[in-house]
Amino acid sequence: MRWKEQLLTLTPYQPGKSIDAVKKQFKLEKIVKLASNENPFGCSPAVVEALQTNLSGLAIYPDGYATHLREKLSEFLNVDEEELILGNGSDNLIQIISRSLLHPNASTIMATPSFSQYKHNAVIEGAVVKELPLINGEHDLEAMLAAIDEQTNVIWVCSPNNPTGTYIPENKLIPFLDKVPPHILVVLDEAYFEYVVAEDYYDSIRLTRKYENLIVLRTFSKIYGMAALRVGYGVANRAIIKVLEPVREPFNVNSLGQLGAIAAINDQEFVEVCKEKNRQGLSQFYDFCEQNQLDYYPSQTNFILIDLKVDGDVAFQFLQEKGYIVRSGKALGFPTAVRITVGSSEQNEGVLQALSEFLDKN
Repeated sequence: MRWKEQLLTLTPYQPGKSIDAVKKQFKLEKIVKLASNENPFGCSPAVVEALQTNLSGLAIYPDGYATHLREKLSEFLNVDEEELILGNGSDNLIQIISRSLLHPNASTIMATPSFSQYKHNAVIEGAVVKELPLINGEHDLEAMLAAIDEQTNVIWVCSPNNPTGTYIPENKLIPFLDKVPPHILVVLDEAYFEYVVAEDYYDSIRLTRKYENLIVLRTFSKIYGMAALRVGYGVANRAIIKVLEPVREPFNVNSLGQLGAIAAINDQEFVEVCKEKNRQGLSQFYDFCEQNQLDYYPSQTNFILIDLKVDGDVAFQFLQEKGYIVRSGKALGFPTAVRITVGSSEQNEGVLQALSEFLDKN
């Protein structure tokens, strides 16, 4: 078979070990997973109720246009229905954009380290990948602009960024967007948008009205606590959506995901509670880092990247044996760090106690 040559060296996405696998390996009764930036408080009770009352239609294909969810999002975001595209998580939308615009004669620009799927999909499509290193954990927007060439089709901007938790303030994003040629698509990935508290953060939906080459991606997997149902969406002008829609596979958002997302949007009180608890949790981590003189990036997300000045895999293994699954920074471009999802107050106390034991031994 004549495979795409780039697939022969490309590795699949490596998810962390499951809770059951870690329990079995270390013979532990209780495991706390703080590795995938999931909401420790779950989803809104309204989501659970919506799912439980709609389990009789599982033999029926979902609404391929996601009509009711599209209507709800349109109302919630104050955008036209034709300015929306739905995905099986925002990962699916990254894939759709890559398939639509990237090819062996195209180049794409992104920060590094950032979300791995930008590069992964670009490599699959055979595009030239231009990665610009972060500066102090933040996008080097000037370097990204300088990297634009005649083949550039897509620029990826992750704000807040994964894995650093940093964001781009409005006074830096606007000049950047002003300088990007209008024929190049800028993808603004806002998976953690609902966690942001920075006062100088921008209104990205409004920006899609000004910049016709901008698409904003968001997800129901993070603060809405619906990661298992895989629902994401993009917002852009009609011309962009019209071209992307034929690339979207039929029925890519399942029926339960559509129902759950509608219920989730209707319960913004749950979102605000989670947002506040997350800020309280981050304060626990900040205090710990200050007390132990550890470097970290102030975060606008529900995770924190902490530099332990030792091999991240070693710290990861120690915490795992203590019953806490985190993410080693080694696979994220920060070899001496760990990325920890902010959990409940009790979960945070537990992982920080384990981390304190690790520091005492190292």
